[in-house]
Amino acid sequence: MSEYQYYEFRAVDRPLTPQQQAELRSRSSRATITATSFINEYHWGDLKGDPLDWMRRYFDAHVYSANWGTCSLMLRLPLSAWDKAVLAPFTQPSRCGTQSGFSEAFGATSTVDHWIVYWGFNDDSGEFERFWNHDDGPGWISSLLPLRDELLRGDTRPLYIGWLARLGNEELGDDDIEPPVPAGLQILTPAQTALTEFLEINPDWLAAAAGASPALLDRDTVNSDLGDWLALQTQETMQATMRLLLEGRSLEAERALRQRYLAWQRERSSHLPFSSRRTVAEIDAGRERARAQRLEIERQRRAAEEAKRRAERKQQLERLAAHADRVWADIDQTLQRGTGHAYDQALQAVKDLAEAMAQAGREAEFQAGLVKSLGTHGKRGAWVKRLVKAGIQAGEI
Repeated sequence: MSEYQYYEFRAVDRPLTPQQQAELRSRSSRATITATSFINEYHWGDLKGDPLDWMRRYFDAHVYSANWGTCSLMLRLPLSAWDKAVLAPFTQPSRCGTQSGFSEAFGATSTVDHWIVYWGFNDDSGEFERFWNHDDGPGWISSLLPLRDELLRGDTRPLYIGWLARLGNEELGDDDIEPPVPAGLQILTPAQTALTEFLEINPDWLAAAAGASPALLDRDTVNSDLGDWLALQTQETMQATMRLLLEGRSLEAERALRQRYLAWQRERSSHLPFSSRRTVAEIDAGRERARAQRLEIERQRRAAEEAKRRAERKQQLERLAAHADRVWADIDQTLQRGTGHAYDQALQAVKDLAEAMAQAGREAEFQAGLVKSLGTHGKRGAWVKRLVKAGIQAGEI
């Protein structure tokens, strides 16, 4: 199998300048480069640059995939998006001293102005078919890019999914403590669902984690919180926000407001009692229960699908038996074509009719039809050979 690597970068907050595009073009003559993106795939060689460095200098999002079973996502966000204390519980090293033999599955680094958050997966087993062909990379960034806005709005579910990726990467031990469990893990957004698929998150780990996740706040509660917060804002703060809006800096204004609101929420919730956070071992016990539940649900679904298939088959056979004469006429017409393909079609029709007539308790009638058909086509050696091989002979149903 030939080598395949896919690189895609996106600029979101600011387009690339002509100078920046020229700098990137000097690194690749084959890449597709626009004011907002860089896309290239390699079947030999590699990217002439460091993706992390490119994220620092040019881009807000990056997806990588290789056919040896490695993929990664990077997102760049303003440093003001989070306090370091918010991110730390999701990325802190194992207190058990556990170390994985692979690169980190989740982490973050900071620059002067930005956080760069990283999610990654390595298929050491080689079991995931998505990596076998040269088509895993395209499409992922469109599915995953909304995560950036979700993170900017204070949604920490993508961070918790990153922590679960660390579990799957064997970076954590039984005594390690989970980070704060975000609300809404039971019902993920489309982008968060895509992230679990991208990272091949074990669904049983996710279900076990979600068992301790509260539901998202309803609209009335959110509106009440916003009202309480807005009542505390000073005239100077609101004027500064309005100035940003009038200057055409609406995105900056929204982010500034959002960060102040989230900081207020964190400060207020710090005075409330927290539910106890679980160890990895405790979540693992829940994982076993989630696995048993998932397998039972899958068994019930398969049973329902099989029952549906049988009911549909029964109805199909009833229709065949009700029009047996027409079916024999169609078989006769098919056999007259005298080709191997025609014989195969006719054989399937005979087998279906035999099953239909047996279901209806009309085996003798089927035998009579078969004898009549053989009287017309019994000298077609290839046809008779097919009937014998299928175990269908006059007098033997």
